[in-house]
Amino acid sequence: MVLLMPRNLILSGGVAHDFPATSAALAGVLAEIGVESEITEDVAGALAEPPRAGLVTVNAFRWRMDGDDFADERDRWRFETPDSVRQALLAHLAGGGGLLAVHTASLCFDDWPEWAGILGGAWRWGESYHPPIGPARVRLGAGHPVVDGLDGFEVTDFEVTDFEVTDFEVIDEVYSDLDVLPDVKPLAYSDDQPLLWARTVAGGRVVYDALGHDTRSYENPVRRTLLRRAARWLLGD
Repeated sequence: MVLLMPRNLILSGGVAHDFPATSAALAGVLAEIGVESEITEDVAGALAEPPRAGLVTVNAFRWRMDGDDFADERDRWRFETPDSVRQALLAHLAGGGGLLAVHTASLCFDDWPEWAGILGGAWRWGESYHPPIGPARVRLGAGHPVVDGLDGFEVTDFEVTDFEVTDFEVIDEVYSDLDVLPDVKPLAYSDDQPLLWARTVAGGRVVYDALGHDTRSYENPVRRTLLRRAARWLLGD
């Protein structure tokens, strides 16, 4: 009998971030638990119909670009969400599929009001912001398989000691003052800003992780563990 690897479709691309590098890093993290990823910048083409993958990941910055920001990039990256993409994602969730959304996913698909409801929150231009990228202390919550019982270890005087991970430091951007829905129960914070949550929506499972600006974030061992746990939960493990 041939066992098929779980498949993951990574929607990538956009401005102000090295999406080829972060999407590759994310694919590498999930490959460690046997998840095979396909990376594409052709969002509309990839979602012309419901994806044949148990997991869809949005690591992209694709929106209408109606403001003055990034005007020189508009011809390449402007994105209006076609009905086929909306229906494909809804069908994916209705079929029990998983959706992993990271970092700028909260800025995507701004012409689709239901996207914020699926994700559990959204970036609001003029209200949301982030401090400069740098060291950020992330505090973990509890009450969900993605974070419960997370173990680590430290070496002191050549002895290895197990301990429960309750916080960690990562080089990243801390998205702040996101418009988060009242029913969201955050699983991680930085300075009381919610950064990670998991929820069930429309028959499927959704995880939003606001971290992931560049590859330094994906080098952190605790965050890598959280992403692997998130993927396993999204895939029904």
